[in-house]
Amino acid sequence: MYEQIDQFADKCIQLTPEERAYFHSLLKLKRIRKRTFLLQEGEVCDFEAFIVKGCVRTYFLSEDGTETILSFAIENWWVSDLYSFTDQTPSNMFIETLEDSELLMIDYKSKTALFEKVPKFERLFRLLVQRSLFSLQRRFHSLVSQTAEQRYIAFTEKYPEIVQRVPQHQIARYLGVSPEFLSKVRGAMHKKK
Repeated sequence: MYEQIDQFADKCIQLTPEERAYFHSLLKLKRIRKRTFLLQEGEVCDFEAFIVKGCVRTYFLSEDGTETILSFAIENWWVSDLYSFTDQTPSNMFIETLEDSELLMIDYKSKTALFEKVPKFERLFRLLVQRSLFSLQRRFHSLVSQTAEQRYIAFTEKYPEIVQRVPQHQIARYLGVSPEFLSKVRGAMHKKK
């Protein structure tokens, strides 16, 4: 049950058997059906979740009800609303499973205790936040500097697993285009081949 998260942690920090056992004791395994909300707008996010199995999306709704997808997450990735979790304030996001999923979750109180007892975990979670920031910066840059076709090609090359697991209309929302526009882009790309 802990093999994947242990491999992830081992890339960032070295743990004694006692530290690893304590970390495991704070994690809760949850098996969640697809199309289940882990977080809804207005709720305080009280978890950070490591995905053992499944696919999850994070998104928000505009005033007119349009979805903007911020991220997809699959096996060996983490999902949370970092702002809501860290400040313990209501979220403006939704986090929803797209597939039946297995998650190892740590709540706010447990993470605080983990940092106090095993400070080296602060390094692991700092590196996670840095990677998230780098990813958001790259995504923002692509949104302002690339065409929709370039963004789609880059997405399919970087995340081929996600392309196979997520509906095209959701990929369009992630790329910042309408599903109809993405369909036209894909059609034009197909004709070029």
